[in-house]
Amino acid sequence: MSYTFRHAICNEVFQGWNFADACKAIREAGYQGIEIAPFTLAEDPATITAAQRSEYRTVIREEGLEFVGLHWLMVSPKGLHVTTPDAALRERSWRHIRNLIDLCADLAGGRGGVMVFGSPYQRSTTGGLSRAEATRHFVDGLARVAPHALERGVTILIEALPVAQSDVVTTLDEAAALVDEIGSPAIQTMFDTHNAVDEVEKHSVLIERHFGKIRHVHVNEMDGKHCGAGDYDFLPVLETLARRNYQGWVSLEAFDFSPGALKIANDSLRHLEGVIARIPAAAGHA
Repeated sequence: MSYTFRHAICNEVFQGWNFADACKAIREAGYQGIEIAPFTLAEDPATITAAQRSEYRTVIREEGLEFVGLHWLMVSPKGLHVTTPDAALRERSWRHIRNLIDLCADLAGGRGGVMVFGSPYQRSTTGGLSRAEATRHFVDGLARVAPHALERGVTILIEALPVAQSDVVTTLDEAAALVDEIGSPAIQTMFDTHNAVDEVEKHSVLIERHFGKIRHVHVNEMDGKHCGAGDYDFLPVLETLARRNYQGWVSLEAFDFSPGALKIANDSLRHLEGVIARIPAAAGHA
């Protein structure tokens, strides 16, 4: 293998499994990390007790995994929205993000962690606001929680989303510009192969341009299926990451769970390993 990536998988594909059993299966498939959707742990993640957080942390460690971070940040509690003109709702929604920062830090056990901020329905324009006004609320909210994230060692990642999902931050260029505007090391960006469907430039070119701000990578097929179930060419993306000596996680996030958790986990990683084996040795350092 030309380059060694750190592979993780998002846990909602194992929804309904016992948490320890899911961790064991993830490790046996060959992954090193687990990324968690908070709604799989509790309707309101703020209600997860210190003892429960410690137990999750222990299970992850004892099964030989590392906690990577959180994604699908605002699925629950229902009704939250971070760009709404309703100031009280907006404040409550950003308080939820602060609570997730604490959850992320607690699950990481002091080792940091990332929070992938996608959540299209909870950040898109609403209430008659323009796209610019909603984006301003998004930036202002991120800037306000950034000091707390920095204090807890958590990095919040602005995820660019296709226009079919959201009209607030739709390109990696835009996400990177907001990172620059906020100017905090706790606010960065990430790359998702599935959500880059509207990008007009090659994905490898975008990664090269914004590499210094990319702290996480999601891999999946363009239609949301698991890696290898479609025809997306992962080689240019992975080769660029290897050449730049990427140190973050490559994390599988599938949206079609019908093949079953074990098949999704195993087939995806085997497919990626086959692609990685084709990366020229000069592209990176194992």
